[in-house]
Amino acid sequence: MCRHAAWLGPPRPLSSLIGESEHGLLHQAYAPRLQRYGTVNADGFGMGWYDDGRTEPVRYRRSIPIWADANLPGLAAVARSGCLLAAVRSATIGMPIEESATAPFSDGRWLLSHNGRVERDALLPLLSADVTVPERVPAGGADGEVPALTPALASALTPALASALTPAPAPVPAAAPWNGAAAPAAGGATPESLCDSAWLAAAVFARLRAGMPAAEAVARVVTEAARTDPAARLNLLVCGGSEIVATAWGDTLFTHVHEGVLLASEPLDGRPGWRAVDDRTLVVASPDGVSVTRI
Repeated sequence: MCRHAAWLGPPRPLSSLIGESEHGLLHQAYAPRLQRYGTVNADGFGMGWYDDGRTEPVRYRRSIPIWADANLPGLAAVARSGCLLAAVRSATIGMPIEESATAPFSDGRWLLSHNGRVERDALLPLLSADVTVPERVPAGGADGEVPALTPALASALTPALASALTPAPAPVPAAAPWNGAAAPAAGGATPESLCDSAWLAAAVFARLRAGMPAAEAVARVVTEAARTDPAARLNLLVCGGSEIVATAWGDTLFTHVHEGVLLASEPLDGRPGWRAVDDRTLVVASPDGVSVTRI
């Protein structure tokens, strides 16, 4: 459904992910080699990077094909960072084609890209008002009840679904149909659009805002969403400036370690050293190295 890539290491330009490599994201937008679903990625593109003068990352997103943006080559050549994220999009049928539905999504210092699709009904229980974080989260995950949805989010849904999912003491008033504007969600995170990826990002961001470690937040959202929607494809890249958390769940993911760490839906070039990540795997890249864990 898309192709994405991220870098963690010494600062380099965004063009290293996009156009410099023989099979960068510009090429993958119109001629992906390993994409399992869809044939081109022309429904938008986005990128994010970190600047020392800002507390939050910079984003640049468009809802046009990446090759149609005449300003991109110059921008990508000068935007440099030790943590980069970029994606090209092939929209799931029924999802809006707009900038707000295009990765990367952001919240505070976090950036997120989703390659795949998931039923939004599977994410509704994860968009909760409060997220309980144990004092110490076990490495293998922790079980717990998911609190109710906020009335604000519930009012943005259909009245029948809202009343089924929100145990409010008073009936949730019917609201006008959601026009795609963001609705408040769990822990202050906000889905940017009707797009399933935006809802998935909001669920992850809610847990990060609550103080959950990034690897645990990503693993819990992915496994809980997949439990409700077994056909979901949930390849994520989540960047925090000094770490990247990635999942392979239903689509391809590769790593390349040399002077830093590259993670990509498919190799960006023909250099030796690219390694395929097994399905249903969590990858964590940090200055301390790379860890790979089955989830």
